[in-house]
Amino acid sequence: MSEKNIYQDLQQLGIQSDLPNSPDEAILESVDNPQADVNYVVRFTAPEFTSLCPMTGQPDFGHMMIDYIPDKKLVESKSLKLFLGAFRNHGAFHEDCTITIAKRIIAEIDPKWLRIGGYWYPRGGIPIDLFFAHGEIPKGVWVPEQGVPPYRGRG
Repeated sequence: MSEKNIYQDLQQLGIQSDLPNSPDEAILESVDNPQADVNYVVRFTAPEFTSLCPMTGQPDFGHMMIDYIPDKKLVESKSLKLFLGAFRNHGAFHEDCTITIAKRIIAEIDPKWLRIGGYWYPRGGIPIDLFFAHGEIPKGVWVPEQGVPPYRGRG
């Protein structure tokens, strides 16, 4: 008797995958959590995140830090990379980009807890940082600081 390939339903892993045209077109995928009985933190860091200003069309640059405590599902990392990359040609304010990322992850994996820090570089001379959390941290879980310093410019 052969074991079922738990990755067989994934549409992007292990094959050439083009960058989606928009976050709405991106397919965010998940896999079963083999350690679902353990509470632990998963961290994704995207230090070169880009999107477009919806008013000027100019690029915006940010550093996204996503932490979550999984339940039954894990975010499949290649699909997350393609989803985040789909923002490159997407016009949206910083707030919309950051919260959209969090909502899509929550909808896909229903984590026990999630937080996202969106550390955006200055637009119009003002850096904008966004913070969002969902759920409660289970007792006894070590959650490290995100450790992204505030923007300091050249000073």
